[in-house]
Amino acid sequence: MSHDPSGKALAFPREDYDARVAKLRQRMADAGADVLIIDEFEHLAYYTGHIPTAAMYQCCLMPAAGEPVMIVRSLDGPMLEEMSWTTDHVLFHDDQDPMTVVVTELKRRGWAGVRIAVETDSHIMLPARLARLKTELSEATFIDFAGHMWELRLKKSPREIAYLKRCSEICDIATLAGAEASRIGVPEREVAAAITAAALRAGADNTRLVLMQSGPRSSTLHGGLGSRVLAPADIVHIEMVPHYRGYSARSMRPVSVGEPTPRQREVAEKLVAFQDEQFAAMKPGALASDVDRILRDQVLAAGLRETYTNITGYTLGLVTIPRTSDFTRVFLPTSDWLLEENMVFHMYGWAEGMAFSETVLVTPAGGERLTRLDRRLFVA
Repeated sequence: MSHDPSGKALAFPREDYDARVAKLRQRMADAGADVLIIDEFEHLAYYTGHIPTAAMYQCCLMPAAGEPVMIVRSLDGPMLEEMSWTTDHVLFHDDQDPMTVVVTELKRRGWAGVRIAVETDSHIMLPARLARLKTELSEATFIDFAGHMWELRLKKSPREIAYLKRCSEICDIATLAGAEASRIGVPEREVAAAITAAALRAGADNTRLVLMQSGPRSSTLHGGLGSRVLAPADIVHIEMVPHYRGYSARSMRPVSVGEPTPRQREVAEKLVAFQDEQFAAMKPGALASDVDRILRDQVLAAGLRETYTNITGYTLGLVTIPRTSDFTRVFLPTSDWLLEENMVFHMYGWAEGMAFSETVLVTPAGGERLTRLDRRLFVA
């Protein structure tokens, strides 16, 4: 946490935010925008430091020059003052319509007839909201600004990487706590409680910290937590999803309750070996589809899976509600983009009820694992 001269508790130094806004304004200039409405929560956090609640519409009016205008629910006003470097704040009460406030401010500030950029791919700018803006600001020209801010966030700064490293440490600590808690006769929920407690003590900021299933459901990576009691020969799937300062690292490990079968050991060892080859290829300039095939083709050729329809990795970084994952860049056989230094990804492989994954930083020497826990099938 950084403190600027005003005493605000900023997630990043003020110069970091200034650099981000400068790059954003260059994109705005390229698109011909006079004002940008930022309402995706991750982008509000990235550019202003403010993470709003999801109850009511909130946004930032980012002009091509000058102070940005934050339009925020008054209940969130104290956190806005504490966490954001911005100073021009318009607070509305719960009996007010936030879209009316947005339109009023655009008109009051002389922006009713300018070129207004909007995030058409935002989870918050619903079609009805955009239609209303176009109706009530009929003299304005609306510019589609989809994609720009997602891409501007792909390469991580040194401080962002430091946050992801800290979050990766939380993954390792909590996964190990889950492995140690996995015993015959122990309910799934007790294992999840051990994981959650360890993650919170280690510094995690969020409360939904783990995706966990066991036994027949261990191959359902996104299944809900059940009420099973662990039995001999169960595989416990532990996927960590902690946040630290809003940044999310990820890792997956399988835990065998009792001695695993020779086949399970073989599958685990092959998955790890295939992934290690994949990580070694994650250098700047590598084609994403080539990186993807290293794991995908070998898993299929080894007979570990009959089909492989899911991605083998996706973007990591700042993640806030309403999303849980960032698919700005993904690894598929058709992915035609190039890796760049300081991109960070969640790379994962799974077969026969077991999954391994890491938080991986792209470096000139190849993918650097930020999650450092042993890459093996843990045995309870």
